[in-house]
Amino acid sequence: MRITGYRTITTVQNWGRPVGDANGVYADGLVRVPIVVIETDEGITGVGLGPCVEIENVFAAIEGEDPRSVTALYDRMLRRMFKAGHAGAVFGTIGAIDTALWDIKAQAAGEPLWRLLGGRDRRVPAYASGLDIALDDTEFVAVYQAYADVGLRAAKIKGGLDVEHDAYRLGLVRDVLARACRGTRPSLMLDVNETWTRKQAVRYVSEIERTHDLTWIEEPVRRWDAEGHAAVGRGIRASVATGENLTGLEQHRALITAGAVDIVQTAAVWGITHFLRVATLAHAHDLPVSPIGTTPAGLLHAATSVPNHLVSELQDLQPPVGVTVDLHVEDGAYVLGDSPGLGVRVDEDAIALSSHLLPDPLAGGSHIRPERAGHRLHAVGADPESAVLNA
Repeated sequence: MRITGYRTITTVQNWGRPVGDANGVYADGLVRVPIVVIETDEGITGVGLGPCVEIENVFAAIEGEDPRSVTALYDRMLRRMFKAGHAGAVFGTIGAIDTALWDIKAQAAGEPLWRLLGGRDRRVPAYASGLDIALDDTEFVAVYQAYADVGLRAAKIKGGLDVEHDAYRLGLVRDVLARACRGTRPSLMLDVNETWTRKQAVRYVSEIERTHDLTWIEEPVRRWDAEGHAAVGRGIRASVATGENLTGLEQHRALITAGAVDIVQTAAVWGITHFLRVATLAHAHDLPVSPIGTTPAGLLHAATSVPNHLVSELQDLQPPVGVTVDLHVEDGAYVLGDSPGLGVRVDEDAIALSSHLLPDPLAGGSHIRPERAGHRLHAVGADPESAVLNA
């Protein structure tokens, strides 16, 4: 079998409500989702959700190769891009192709990827993550009730701009999940997306911990700040979770060896091989791993095969437009199906018909860091669009 070509598609995640975090909001709930499809001479195609930046250059590393040599091809792509820089969107392109190659390998074997990778249990524990910072209280409660209805007993909310508001919202989600937990205490997490300084993080979390048992605080300071994450961890009771925006073992290694992270995260967009390597590094330090992503199918399959998987993020309960995934959610877990490969199918006709929904790629959102992020004295409001902050 040989790799013969690729094509790229862009669909949309239609949340049907505003989504965002402390950095910004997609007010119409429409988020672009790029897809890479890898083609072979035997008619098997693989799907990876992720960027297609510099894809012609990246693809040159694998063209004509046997797609089943996945990990070797992953390293070929890294070597191909080492001068240009295999980080950011380029690393995401490598990750999308890597995911597609694992999809092909499992399809060729006639196995679902979770079984090919050595998984035994198709159930992957999940937590709710509503990207909810722009919702009013009624919308907020309704969103988390929908998660509770499919058995989720853990939730991560977005915050970081107003400590009293965040404590109040944590109380709301706790109450929603507690009713469904029937006496079991729900797990609560807060994600602030790199919006604080070290001292702000300790003060803020310590205030929340006066009234809430916080399971983890996520990305309290800048992603690469190993010393800062360690300082935050020493000053609070909650675990520190980070890593979704780190690309490559070299970036994870600095935080892990510094004792700066308690929950090691990695994003679905960076690919399966990256996740497996990060999970091994974390396991060597007795640390759990937790995948991040809107449609994290690849990492869910991979999570079944590592000994230190803790829980995976569940964002939108629906996949992107024109995408179907062979899995469902019940009793607080993803349940993977038996379709060969990832079980991801793409309806290009449906995507074409929805092209009018695609937002402008230059439009604002949570991917753009605000000017005053990390340099705020106090917040005027909890809404990232209206948070005029004085310093």
